[in-house]
Amino acid sequence: MPTLLQSRNAVAVSFALNGFLFATLVSRLPDVRSGLGLDNGALGLLLLSISVGSILALPLSGRLIDRYGAVAVTRIGGVLAGCGLVLAAAGVTLDSVPLTALGLFVDGTGIAVWDVSMNVEAAEVERRLGRTIMPRFHAGWSLGSFAGALVGVPMAALHVPLLVHIPLFAVLALAATWRATAAYLPPVATHEEKRVEGRSPWLEPRTLAIGVMVLAFALSEGSANDWLSLALIDGYDTPHWVGVAGFTVFVCSMMTGRLVGPVFLDRYGRAPVLWGCAGATFVGICLVVLGASAVPVVLGIVVWGLGASLGFPVGMSAAADDPLRAARRVSTVATIGYTAFLAGPPLLGLLADHVGTLEMLLVVAALMVPAGVTVFAARERRERVAA
Repeated sequence: MPTLLQSRNAVAVSFALNGFLFATLVSRLPDVRSGLGLDNGALGLLLLSISVGSILALPLSGRLIDRYGAVAVTRIGGVLAGCGLVLAAAGVTLDSVPLTALGLFVDGTGIAVWDVSMNVEAAEVERRLGRTIMPRFHAGWSLGSFAGALVGVPMAALHVPLLVHIPLFAVLALAATWRATAAYLPPVATHEEKRVEGRSPWLEPRTLAIGVMVLAFALSEGSANDWLSLALIDGYDTPHWVGVAGFTVFVCSMMTGRLVGPVFLDRYGRAPVLWGCAGATFVGICLVVLGASAVPVVLGIVVWGLGASLGFPVGMSAAADDPLRAARRVSTVATIGYTAFLAGPPLLGLLADHVGTLEMLLVVAALMVPAGVTVFAARERRERVAA
């Protein structure tokens, strides 16, 4: 039987490998675009295949975990993600947009069930440790994506074919994931096994409030990923490298927040820290948009990154407070949160066309108001487990 330390390390590896596979695809997107002869708009529509696969799979993930356990579902997710990426690479090689879209859809499905299962397992590890660690698992995802990008850059520079690069690292990541999940904790009694009575998570006010909070914080993170570089370039007429550097500062700040945040969460509790995060995100975005000079803008990026760092992982922990209902509640919150990644980019892009790329970010700042209102739902709660 694995020790708690071994299970913690296994979950950390799962998060890192999930991020690694994500970045493996992202690092070769220019090759996907050129290989299929797409413009940016067509590429964006193609990438929606990932989001559609994820959104459809997320609501089912909780039931799958209840029935088969986190180990099996994580492995299934890894297999689907890896096979989807290989299929997409084959589609690009064969100059087939439909085949590539199908591969990305399968990849999105796999990523979704993998994401929910590893978050459910992470919440159980956190519960047994008796201290906050979830944000550090999410920082591990960022480190994994950074590693995937580091590998992808020389692969792209050397023009390594997609059907060599992606299958090679997909197989390695899948093998490592399969091995890591063997050290997951023994499963607790599930919702179905205990026949716990209760409403669907979609009818629980607390779960929905956590979902709204996660949605707002996910959009604050996603808007930086999609638009921060462009906002700096368009709004301040900076060189391209300055925009990229600004995004890099944001990523480093957010990773720092996830590594350091558990100290404050354990000391002050979820609600006060998340209120501070919502306030920091609001102030940071306002500084970026209204700062007008380098010092306040850079300071704003740092504050924004720190503020955006904890909402999503803490929301996952809060949804999983009751281990019997964790899987379905996490899948519900994740479904709501991931809506930001599906609907956010096109809606914000449309708004940016009318008000400007930089000014559009003020809408994201305004979303910190509902985030602050719903933070109360994430307060620590240990429900009585039904016998």
